[in-house]
Amino acid sequence: MEVFFIKQELPVNRQIRAKEVQLIGENGEKLGIVSLEDALEKAENKNLDLVLVAPNTKPVVCKIMNYGKYKFEQAKKEKEAKKKQKTLEIKEIRVTPNIEEHDFGFKLKNLRKFLTDGNKVKITVRFRGREINNSKAGEVVLNKFIENLEDIATVEKKPKLEGRNMFTILAKKAEK
Repeated sequence: MEVFFIKQELPVNRQIRAKEVQLIGENGEKLGIVSLEDALEKAENKNLDLVLVAPNTKPVVCKIMNYGKYKFEQAKKEKEAKKKQKTLEIKEIRVTPNIEEHDFGFKLKNLRKFLTDGNKVKITVRFRGREINNSKAGEVVLNKFIENLEDIATVEKKPKLEGRNMFTILAKKAEK
């Protein structure tokens, strides 16, 4: 059994500390400004709760409602919103500046798959030893990847050298 909580607990019934309240009925109709005792009495007569919905107004606004049902509905909405969220992943592929043609094709195929799945991809060229002296070779490799993927991807971050790594970030083209 899963239990969900709403982020903000609202003051209910005797937790409310105000002399007068702007009262709203259970169907949303305004009942005017009444004393807290009258409002509590009206809520108790209907077997419902008096809930403080707007504490920062003068006078505070309270609503007559079934608080347990309200909390349940809020938790349900929150759960539904979480379900619809899509988490975005960044997949990374590492290559060297002197990558062979077969390896390039293999990595390109994987990049295409990642992009069609809706992920962003980060292509990193790692320089080892003296390879860093020829950083242009790394840029050529990255541009070759970009060129081969331009039909399905857009460049989000241009090739950039950071330390011994040069990287670029690609994202799937937006559908029109």
